[in-house]
Amino acid sequence: MGDKWTLLIIRDLAGGPRRFVELQRVLPGISTEQLRSRLNRMVADGLLTRQRYREVPPRVDYELTERSYELMPVLGALARWGYDWTWSAPRAGEDVNVGAIFRLAPGMLAPPADVAGSVDLVLVGDHEDRIFRLTADDGHVRISEHPEGPADAVVTGSEEAWISALGPDGAIDSLEVEGQRGLAESLLSEFSVVAAGRAAQRAA
Repeated sequence: MGDKWTLLIIRDLAGGPRRFVELQRVLPGISTEQLRSRLNRMVADGLLTRQRYREVPPRVDYELTERSYELMPVLGALARWGYDWTWSAPRAGEDVNVGAIFRLAPGMLAPPADVAGSVDLVLVGDHEDRIFRLTADDGHVRISEHPEGPADAVVTGSEEAWISALGPDGAIDSLEVEGQRGLAESLLSEFSVVAAGRAAQRAA
């Protein structure tokens, strides 16, 4: 677990299985050989499963095991530490990976047990939109990047709008909400609660 890429790979597989090339795309900075070696080790350690398909070109999917899913609270704790101590408005030219924040939701968010349903978070892009579905049930949250069927609510926004919404102020005015607004706001408020924790302590 000491390798710097292991937790990032778990984070980026939290939304469902991915192919090797997809992991390369969401993990900038890792070489092909580094990624191949790390994935092989994680499969051997029981952290991932590898599914090969008889397709041309060859297709291999990697997916988290239950052992890896149990690490999500650890990733969530690290994310909360980042919110507490390092959150600030992005500097000019700074890249903020909104998708990575969404993928940490299972470890970060703890909605009330009576909050239940699914919310699609739509990140509007220059070429295509990306959809992250959060499903809340019994105080827990799951995430999927390959949702099927309609969600109970859909929240759409640009990267800039999402950065504002995920910060301590929880400013969702620039987001478009359709469907069950109360459900959407309940889940989104969990992000701002995390982000506002340290800000409130500093102001006290």
